[in-house]
Amino acid sequence: MGLPVITIENVSDQKPDVQGLLPRFVIIGMLSELLSSEQAARRLGICALTLYDWLGQSDVGEFVIQGQPVTIDYYQGGRRGQGRIKIDAQEIERLLLLMRVTPGTTYARKRPERKTILQHITTKLGRPID
Repeated sequence: MGLPVITIENVSDQKPDVQGLLPRFVIIGMLSELLSSEQAARRLGICALTLYDWLGQSDVGEFVIQGQPVTIDYYQGGRRGQGRIKIDAQEIERLLLLMRVTPGTTYARKRPERKTILQHITTKLGRPID
């Protein structure tokens, strides 16, 4: 897999920017595959609703994987960002790597000691000698 090729195209023949000062440019790059939310969820092994929950948590900075805060980058089209969600395949691979668990070393446990009955009594049992 080679380096991405990025081209810049001038689209100044369209409407000017909000400020109307500079021509607008569009960067067209070689992205990896853009996945729909259903495809991304399937690759992660979760349902689409869980993915939407993860995206919502990521937006407010509350999404955590294995104790590390994680931000998920995604694209959302449509007017005012209300369109369909697309996620880059590389982002899915990054999440899978973050979720990967490597087993730690196990330590041999000591065998529990047999405890005597009535541990809370610290004096000698029987009638007091007066």
